[in-house]
Amino acid sequence: MLANAQSVPLWGRWEQTFIASNSAAPQTELYVDLTSPSGKVIRIAGFWDGGAIWRARFMPNETGQWQYRTTSIPSIDGLDRKEGVFATRREPGNNRFRQHGPIQVSSNGRFFIHTDGTPFFWMGDTVWYGAILSSKSDWETYLTDRENKGFSVVHFNAVAPRNGVAADENGEVSFEGAEHYVRPNRISRIVSKGLTLAGLADDKPIIINPRFYQRLDQRVDAVNSHGLLAAIVLTWGLRPEDSGNYLPESEVVRLVRYLVARYGANHVVWVLTGDNDYEGINGERWKRIGRAAFGHGPHAPVTTHPIGMHWPWENFRDEKWLDFIVYQSGHGDDSDTLRWIHSGPPSRHWRDPPARPFINIEPPYEGHLGYQSRKPHTDYSTRRAIYWSLLNAPTAGVTYGAHGVWSWHTAVGQSPTDHPRTGIAKTWREALAFPGSTQMHYLEDFFNSIAWWTLQPDPELLTHQPGLNDPAAHISSARSERGDFAICYLPRGGQVEIRRSLLKNDLIAQWFNPRTGQRLSATKSRTVFKAPDQQDWVLLLADERNRRGQGGSRFLKASAKNSR
Repeated sequence: MLANAQSVPLWGRWEQTFIASNSAAPQTELYVDLTSPSGKVIRIAGFWDGGAIWRARFMPNETGQWQYRTTSIPSIDGLDRKEGVFATRREPGNNRFRQHGPIQVSSNGRFFIHTDGTPFFWMGDTVWYGAILSSKSDWETYLTDRENKGFSVVHFNAVAPRNGVAADENGEVSFEGAEHYVRPNRISRIVSKGLTLAGLADDKPIIINPRFYQRLDQRVDAVNSHGLLAAIVLTWGLRPEDSGNYLPESEVVRLVRYLVARYGANHVVWVLTGDNDYEGINGERWKRIGRAAFGHGPHAPVTTHPIGMHWPWENFRDEKWLDFIVYQSGHGDDSDTLRWIHSGPPSRHWRDPPARPFINIEPPYEGHLGYQSRKPHTDYSTRRAIYWSLLNAPTAGVTYGAHGVWSWHTAVGQSPTDHPRTGIAKTWREALAFPGSTQMHYLEDFFNSIAWWTLQPDPELLTHQPGLNDPAAHISSARSERGDFAICYLPRGGQVEIRRSLLKNDLIAQWFNPRTGQRLSATKSRTVFKAPDQQDWVLLLADERNRRGQGGSRFLKASAKNSR
């Protein structure tokens, strides 16, 4: 190993700058072939970072000496045929990723793990506009709060303008050239059905704005430094004026590839676009984009975000680039919505091959007006949807949202400008303290105290389901395949009767209070358990190992926190 070789931590980031010696267009492609210590060759794309500067970033996954060689298209002096070496060493980790490695889907396809096999519980928070609109110090305030409350993922947008976000805090936008495609007098809702806007024949590519992303670099790095996974939303696809809809496919693919090149060495997952229906020719368009952007070579896990109470995924089953499935149960509060959450498509389709993790990435936001009642969602209605979502398919995780945080709201006494019917929002600082966010800490701590990754829904565990006639009373139940522990969520207290024949004989019953995190011993009974009151409770039936928190990954999380 060369003594003067650049040293990079295992699962850290190698970054190299290349300077073009003569004029090079921003569209010039740079590729770097990296040869690992074991002899594997990995090709990554570089990215333009303004002027004559190109950069390449990579997360090394082997210790030892790496070699690299560049190729540029067209060939440009300073970019083409550059060679070098760097060394990777195992170093003490200061967060979960440096200790255990990046996130990937487990071998059984049901949940997420780190590279070293440690299970990763997705406890997400929604801050769509935060990374773009926040100041550096405000972003740090937000991340510190979410880290301290046990969140493990934050998801946010990486492109502006989009509805509600005209530019970043400095007035910068993601790219130039949108005027070649956006023609307001000709935009119609036909775009959202997958048809192409008139004007796409203009053969003028967008020009990435490096200043926008140089600022965003710090926000993404800060997410990881707090031990949080960055779920980066690459485009948006709800309205005709959103970049995912008005840009032609080739430009969407180029934008996505740029972001992957820039942030692929961070600890991330990718959300291809947001709030789209993915139906018909529109769905076929996003399939093609996904294949073009992620169909070649290794990448962080990829998904894409649909509109509310919509399940297009049976038509995406064979899409190899789609690593996990997210859905949006949305912000409704009528009986149909409640039934959709606990007994809808996720509960019916999780067995369909191939297996993928299921995540409700948008249950009702706390403080958001319910679509039907027009009353704000409380911590209870938000929490109820979240527990149902964790038990309607094999447990992988869930996302929380606070009305005011998701939109990075700063206007006192007003609704978000792009979503006026969501209701008056608290400022993001006020909404950080909503009780539901603290209750997510209790939830995360509870699940990480048991082997949550072995849980699968089992409605047969109950002798009687009170939710058949009243969906708000639905009791969700799940158990491990070995029957050494089980969970029931009772949204209204009361009692539950268990078929003990499905479980081991030596299990001990315990009540978990999702509002306070308190645990109480359950009255001894073989089959019938009565909750302490008429509020919501979680019943845990577990052997001594799981009841004492030794069956889960809490010790791994604690060690990661203590080493920061």
